[in-house]
Amino acid sequence: MEKTASKKPCCERVGEFFKSSKFLIYLGHALSTWGDRMWNFAVAVFLVELYGNSLLLTAVYGLVVAGSVLLLGAIIGDWVDKNPRLKVAQTSLVVQNSAVILCGILLMGVFHFKGQLTTLYNGWLLTTCYIMVITIANIANLASTAMSISIQRDWVVVVAGDDRSKLADMNATVRIIDQLTNILAPMLVGQIMAFGSHFIGCGFISGWNLFSMCLEYFLLWKVYQRTPALAFKAGQKDADDQELKHLNVQKETGNSESPTEGSQLMNETDEVKKNTGCCYHMTEPIRTIKDGWVAYYNQSIFFAGMSLSFLYMTVLGFDCITTGYAYTQGLNGSVLSLLMGASAISGICGTVAFTWIRKKCGLIRTGFIAGVTQLSCLVLCVASVFAPGSPFDLSVSPFDEVLKHLFGDSGSLRESPTLVPTIDPLIQINATVFEGAPQVKSYMSVCLLFAGVIAARIGLWSFDLTVTQLIQENVIESERGIINGVQNSMNYLLDLLHFVMVILAPNTEAFGLLVIISVSFVAMGHMMYFRFAYKRLRSRLFLFCSPEQKPDPNIPSLPNSV
Repeated sequence: MEKTASKKPCCERVGEFFKSSKFLIYLGHALSTWGDRMWNFAVAVFLVELYGNSLLLTAVYGLVVAGSVLLLGAIIGDWVDKNPRLKVAQTSLVVQNSAVILCGILLMGVFHFKGQLTTLYNGWLLTTCYIMVITIANIANLASTAMSISIQRDWVVVVAGDDRSKLADMNATVRIIDQLTNILAPMLVGQIMAFGSHFIGCGFISGWNLFSMCLEYFLLWKVYQRTPALAFKAGQKDADDQELKHLNVQKETGNSESPTEGSQLMNETDEVKKNTGCCYHMTEPIRTIKDGWVAYYNQSIFFAGMSLSFLYMTVLGFDCITTGYAYTQGLNGSVLSLLMGASAISGICGTVAFTWIRKKCGLIRTGFIAGVTQLSCLVLCVASVFAPGSPFDLSVSPFDEVLKHLFGDSGSLRESPTLVPTIDPLIQINATVFEGAPQVKSYMSVCLLFAGVIAARIGLWSFDLTVTQLIQENVIESERGIINGVQNSMNYLLDLLHFVMVILAPNTEAFGLLVIISVSFVAMGHMMYFRFAYKRLRSRLFLFCSPEQKPDPNIPSLPNSV
């Protein structure tokens, strides 16, 4: 009897977990990120295939996506703040998935009728299809950004309530889901396209998004139903209170005035609205962007947010740049796929370490430890620049490659590898293979490079989770959307700068210089965080040491955050 009594509560706890809002958020996020990762992986393949094995359309798409989030991040966040939570989440979900489904159907038509489209109107119809694909895909990405801000930066905080340990566990679980889907989803869609066709791949992604949209819509409604706090929003309540006060003032003044005076005032206000309404609405997006950036600058976590953005200014990640460099050093797709798997495992270890260190040392000190860990591992990357086998050579001008592609080979410029796109489902899709790459004499340099990159993921993801939770805990509810929107804009800005850096120095001899610059930006980012942590810990120490000073209710308690 005792055994059955002890087992029953355990079964009940498991059943309650699967019915809880927390699990429903995990399931919805897994479905959403799985579809996002499949689409982000596949759209690069489709654009490369459509434009005759050229990376031009992929580069244009990446530039449009980054530029759109950079410009519209604050506006998206402001829209998230000013509207009800369920409306924001469901609208973002429907727009995102509908755009992906429409884009998939359009791509299926382009793949099926590409021969006819090439000849119609001298190819202009096909060019129009390219523009439509990039535009619709960009709309899907903007909706995905709104969805991410709404769920990961707002709903998770409300579901966790005042329990910061629960919030940390939820953030870590969401990040583990991101890591797993980032590896598994591209592998699945890559195999479908490899053994089937691009036409079948488009159809599969469109069908998945249709199924996922219906299920996620239901899951959002269930979470909203099970969490009554989601129905109340601080910013909305304040706006409603102000409107009620304004109406009450109008009623009071209206009672004391004559009907003719009241009608004259109404006519005057209507004329003012007509004269200023058009200009006001036209400049509203600009004012929203300005207010968003000013609010971001005035946040107490400004330097913590900036430190996270500076980590995006790096070539030390498993993107097309580092993968392309790896090919020049003699690594093949099979080895790179194993390295990507090791990177995912390292990232998961970082998320698990975050929850453990936070419980032992506090949130702010966890960020400090994560920063020191990442910088220590990146020392291996700097050492790889000067290790045997490194092509690093400052005597070769980094602008030679750019001039060669612009003006042709005049014979005086140095020969360099030719970039040819590859389609390998196991690696990042916009990776490049270098034909005619020099024979590598030693693998010590590239081994040190990837050892540093993979080991640094532990500190990177722990630090990312630290800053994420700092923003969640310290930004007021009515500004969560716009502050996180500006944070996304900052991340994309630094990400764009790192691509500009690569464009200015594209040859392999200059990659060592890019590594040193990347590590420098990471170091500057962590210096910003160290400054933030020092000021915050010093202020907390002063508050708790002075008996006459009352603790600020806006500052989290010492055991949980320090």
